[in-house]
Amino acid sequence: METEQLKIFDENRNPIGVASREDVHRLGYWHETFHCWFIRKEKEKDYLYLQLRSKTKKDYPNLLDITAAGHLMANETVEDGVREIKEEVGIDVHIQDLIPLGIIDYCVIEKDFIDKELAHTFLYKSEKSFNDFILQDEVAGIVKVEFNHFAELWLGEREMIKITGFTVIEDGNKIYFEDYVGKEKFVPHQNKFYRTVLEKMKEHI
Repeated sequence: METEQLKIFDENRNPIGVASREDVHRLGYWHETFHCWFIRKEKEKDYLYLQLRSKTKKDYPNLLDITAAGHLMANETVEDGVREIKEEVGIDVHIQDLIPLGIIDYCVIEKDFIDKELAHTFLYKSEKSFNDFILQDEVAGIVKVEFNHFAELWLGEREMIKITGFTVIEDGNKIYFEDYVGKEKFVPHQNKFYRTVLEKMKEHI
């Protein structure tokens, strides 16, 4: 995976070549990703569906994240990124079914890891239930959270929010649970990133 080739960009989003995934994160090159957020209306309330990253993931294990997301390879178009949805959560979605929210950039810098993403971001108005998700090994579970509560968390108006969902255990069975979590349970995208995504979502729900 670290040898995968990604297109890299300068600060003005101009393409400047290709680099391995390892070098992209080691040297801090801007690169393209595909993000898709599932949202579903249930009893007049909107719920976001989020993935729980596996404990074996190199980056951000055991944290909640975008429903489906991944890197775009050097030879891929944005439309090709829709494959991430099927690969990660087992649901077939066509690019025409998605609502484009634009390219949202963000940067996370840790000790040996610099993540500068140009995220092609989409919203999917889903009618899928928990039973429809078939998870790959890198995804440990799926949860849902009330959209308004999620927004309040990132706006600093709420410290904890309720999540409900399931994890998949070793024998493949789903264990359902509910919990209350704070920001520390989510992948540490910048507050600005979460707020930008939420504002764009609000225009379509």
